[in-house]
Amino acid sequence: MIPKRSFFTALAASPVILGALMAGTAMANTVELGPRPFYLIDRMEAGPLKDKLASCTGMEMQSSPFSIAHRGAPLMFPEHTVESNRAAARMGAGVMECDVAFTADKELVCRHAQNDLHTTTNILATDLAAKCTVPFTGATGTEEAQVECRTSDITLAEFKGLIGKMDAGNPEATTVEDYMNATAPWRTDLYSAMGGTLMTHADSIALFDEMDAQFTPELKDPAVDMPFDGYTMDDYAHQMIEEYRVAGIDPARVWPQSFNEDVVKYWIENEGEFGAQAVFLVEWTDGFDEQDETTWLQDFAALKADGVNYLAPSINMLVTLEEGEIVASAYAKAAKAAGLNLIAWTLERSGPLMNGGGWYYESVNEVIDNDADYFEVLDALAQDVGVQGVFSDWPATVTYYANCMGIGS
Repeated sequence: MIPKRSFFTALAASPVILGALMAGTAMANTVELGPRPFYLIDRMEAGPLKDKLASCTGMEMQSSPFSIAHRGAPLMFPEHTVESNRAAARMGAGVMECDVAFTADKELVCRHAQNDLHTTTNILATDLAAKCTVPFTGATGTEEAQVECRTSDITLAEFKGLIGKMDAGNPEATTVEDYMNATAPWRTDLYSAMGGTLMTHADSIALFDEMDAQFTPELKDPAVDMPFDGYTMDDYAHQMIEEYRVAGIDPARVWPQSFNEDVVKYWIENEGEFGAQAVFLVEWTDGFDEQDETTWLQDFAALKADGVNYLAPSINMLVTLEEGEIVASAYAKAAKAAGLNLIAWTLERSGPLMNGGGWYYESVNEVIDNDADYFEVLDALAQDVGVQGVFSDWPATVTYYANCMGIGS
């Protein structure tokens, strides 16, 4: 085993060359799910769903657009890295995601947030740590550790020299090493020991195209004030779409997404066929009740009138309980009645579900008590809600379900 200190020293000193990996082993056509879907099925309660899923154990699996990779396969791989996305593709994810942020020189890169470099990369173990918006300060008896590193703090060239790690930071740490060494116990550093290869947005387009996948880039709201050195939100939104045009990607393969309604409307109004597939992301907020329309922030009819065709709520908004069964929520039914196509996020992001599912299952926590419930929730999303696809941190589970049920093939 690599000692913790030497592991992070190695990350700082030995960057992996992206081009070599991008030119590496070609993707196999055969989908390889690994043991996890079968592990979950084995632990399901006896019933028709378990019987149906168990009946597909010998089935040859195919990639499915119903299975959407959320940052690759970050349950076990460093998110938004070449390795994470290759793993997701091998597990049959038919749609791949790059969350898009920008650098100091206004180039687009794949990061979940503009200000997450301190938790998702080795930047704190490099000389670039000095450029962070908030350089690392260790925790004291009264205050947690302080640090914030943004993609806009560094140039594209500097970004390319970083290495991906599992997303984690220890707020109680007094040293950089202890801050970085914080991977959740239900994840693993097994697939990050050699370092994860970061991607620009253009790199992700090339990689996903090689995999013959569809694309769902998400434009992230910046941590910096906009305009940024004259760079506006419209510039940013346009630049993301333009990189698909430059790469010659068919708009029918691209599903641009954003939590920013103005960005979604900009794409609809200005980016032609790309805008027709724009996805408006929304999430559970304080006071929301999936069964009470007076608490909903979205006007479905107005969204549809504005040209929005795809709505992607968090899982907790789409399901509810009726007589102890997980079923479609009133929110989901109303959105579909207005003509909106639904996409759900994010399965298998919560870790073990032994004591309720937490935030993602806020509306059904009462019946969530073990990991096998992932399939129960997934079945409700597919059969009762009728979603078009499901984001997952471990796409094999959704791929297995989709193949077994004949969805999205």
